[in-house]
Amino acid sequence: MKLNELAIIGMAATTAISCTPAKNEYASYELYPVRSGSLTEMEYTPAATLFTVWAPTADEVRLMLFEEGDGGHAYETVSMTQAEEGTWKAKVEKDLKGKFYTFNVKINEKWMGDTPGINAKAVGVNGKRAAIIDMRETDPEGWAEDKRPALASPADVILYEMHHRDFSIHSSSDIKHKGKFLAMTEQGTVNPDGLSTGIDHLKELGVTHVHILPSYDYASVDESKLDENKYNWGYDPQNYNVPDGSYSTDPYKPEVRIREFKQMVQALHKAGIRVVLDVVYNHTFNTADSNFERTAPGYFYRRKPDGTYADASACGNETASNRPMMRKYMIESVLYWMNEYHIDGFRFDLMGIHDIETMNEIRKATAAVDPTVFIYGEGWAAQAPQLPEDSLAMKANVYKMPGIAAFSDEMRDALRGPFNDNHQGAFLAGLPGGEESIKFGIVGAVKHPQVNNDSVNYSKAPWAEQPTQMISYVSCHDDMCLVDRLRASVPGITPEELAKLDKLAQTAVFTSQGVPFIYAGEEVMRDKKGVHNSYNSPDSINAIDWRRKTEHADVFAYYKGLIQLRKEHPAFRMGNAELVRKHLEFLPVEGSNVVAYRLKENANGDAWEDIIVVLNARKEFVKLTVPEGKYTVVARDGFINRQGLGMLYGPEIVVPAQSALIMYK
Repeated sequence: MKLNELAIIGMAATTAISCTPAKNEYASYELYPVRSGSLTEMEYTPAATLFTVWAPTADEVRLMLFEEGDGGHAYETVSMTQAEEGTWKAKVEKDLKGKFYTFNVKINEKWMGDTPGINAKAVGVNGKRAAIIDMRETDPEGWAEDKRPALASPADVILYEMHHRDFSIHSSSDIKHKGKFLAMTEQGTVNPDGLSTGIDHLKELGVTHVHILPSYDYASVDESKLDENKYNWGYDPQNYNVPDGSYSTDPYKPEVRIREFKQMVQALHKAGIRVVLDVVYNHTFNTADSNFERTAPGYFYRRKPDGTYADASACGNETASNRPMMRKYMIESVLYWMNEYHIDGFRFDLMGIHDIETMNEIRKATAAVDPTVFIYGEGWAAQAPQLPEDSLAMKANVYKMPGIAAFSDEMRDALRGPFNDNHQGAFLAGLPGGEESIKFGIVGAVKHPQVNNDSVNYSKAPWAEQPTQMISYVSCHDDMCLVDRLRASVPGITPEELAKLDKLAQTAVFTSQGVPFIYAGEEVMRDKKGVHNSYNSPDSINAIDWRRKTEHADVFAYYKGLIQLRKEHPAFRMGNAELVRKHLEFLPVEGSNVVAYRLKENANGDAWEDIIVVLNARKEFVKLTVPEGKYTVVARDGFINRQGLGMLYGPEIVVPAQSALIMYK
């Protein structure tokens, strides 16, 4: 091994290195030393680069230096020296900028194999080797001045869930950087009829947050074969703290993906839109060959009583958020994305696998940097995790996690039918029984005197302390999109009915006191040709065809109108459970498939004294008794006009079939 131009911490460069095995065994994972300070593994300066890897059970650790990010052999191998808190260190006293590195850890006479470490911040193609770069050189012009768009309250959040490729890959998008981070930086793009696409479309629609599907370095797309157009959602974590190369214009150059990701964030911020990163800390793509397992075997994963890997993710493993170093890793990773990439929010995949304490620590750490950063997740797991249920970040425990939200499958499935049967309909299909679950969603999953929780589909008690802890939605990426679901669950549905029921569904979402969430392209009636789990389906299934914006101009106008209505009227986003209980009153209805409510007494300081919302899923009109008075109609029969669509007079009104009515006095 070459030792020239190498200095080991605490030794002169000329000191001979002892390779005597230092057996490090611990009776339990709880006794492993915890690394204090930052978990950074590479600190670069032109004069020297310091490498630190946490490998508490190692006998020996080597650092390998490479000229390239892929292929070829190490041009130098450096023995690392055991240091404090389970770490191993080496300092190379020369300018290594542009080089690549890996670690190899030896435990019980076995070399674990090359790894870029658990905390690589820049990598070569396919993420197998970490890169030595100057991060400041990746900042786009004006990055230091980049600011988060203003956000007064989490109640103001409107989420738009988007996959980079879906959004821009179709020929009708007019976007040059199709399927790339840079797609979001292009202005002035239009569909063949001159209607806006890309970032201009998002501004026109009015969403406040774009939730991007996993954009860290994931393993399931080969970055060296991008011409093969392999598709994946990206729930296959490889390196958590570096953007994925498949969305960059050059995956071989480590700084390119970093700079282009920042350019995307910067462009969205300039457009007044915040950016939410989908994070998948609950499992890794590989288990035995993962970066975690190659540095500290066993520590980062939970095991079953029989010693096999636990698998609450249904992806082969589940991480151990409850262990101090994994908890620290997650907190530091989230803060890194906030500080280095200016990310404004996080959506936690299978959040129910993580423990409550870790999620609360993450909320606390992010709030210390910026309390307006929005955090939400899936309040469930694919299988039962290896921790007691009352300690997990499950939906039922959301009330123990202030400032963290979870998706409401109660409202979702009450509207369109159960997750496990695509052909089973619910409220939208004209089937009775979902009304109480929809009311549960309308109030934002908080306690309300008029919601009978015994009749709510999955939760027999409210789980949110505040309505901003509930995500209100009817579909998302890992499911049938709304158009496909309606086609599958409403026999003989006509194109007219499809548009009507689509609008009705989203009226429930956008007038809910929870935080509204839509799946990209639903506003132009996207479909996925009936494919439910399209995680690796081709572009022909997943791409958004922007010609639909012309074909379904009325649907787009309706979504846009709902968003404007929500933004202009604080009654729809009270953000406070007490205010919801005080001002939101359900109105009596006869029979099923109708939900009606009133937002009364200038709710949350609204200019409108009384607002009435009626959701009618019946195939015929419904008569309803409302408080007496003269009302201005703003939404009726699939149209929205905030200036008014005419007048109605109480106490008896008529609501057209399969549509929503919104009116005020």
